[in-house]
Amino acid sequence: MTDTVTIPKAEYERLCAMEEDLADLQAGLAVQARIDAGVEELVPWDIAGGLIDREPPVRVWREHRGLSQSALARASGVHRVQVADIEAGRKTGSVHTLRKLADALGVTVDDLVSA
Repeated sequence: MTDTVTIPKAEYERLCAMEEDLADLQAGLAVQARIDAGVEELVPWDIAGGLIDREPPVRVWREHRGLSQSALARASGVHRVQVADIEAGRKTGSVHTLRKLADALGVTVDDLVSA
């Protein structure tokens, strides 16, 4: 036998809304914990805006990190001309190359691939 409780519909809807709010709060706290732990990074508007405007992701992230093409080339082991070609859209770069660039920029390969 199960116990049942009858409550007004408005009270039920209020409780459902509170449950949703709690789930949202828990999700927000989980994101904040990942940011505090250094696992996640907030993306500033200059990055988001540049990516939304379909600017080359390698250039957007490189400039955000304050690197020149030469500095990124040295940090990643990718030739500077290849970095320039990827940024200009003349080349896409192999997965291996994009991995090296992503590691040097502290992002994922997915962050460097244009949609």
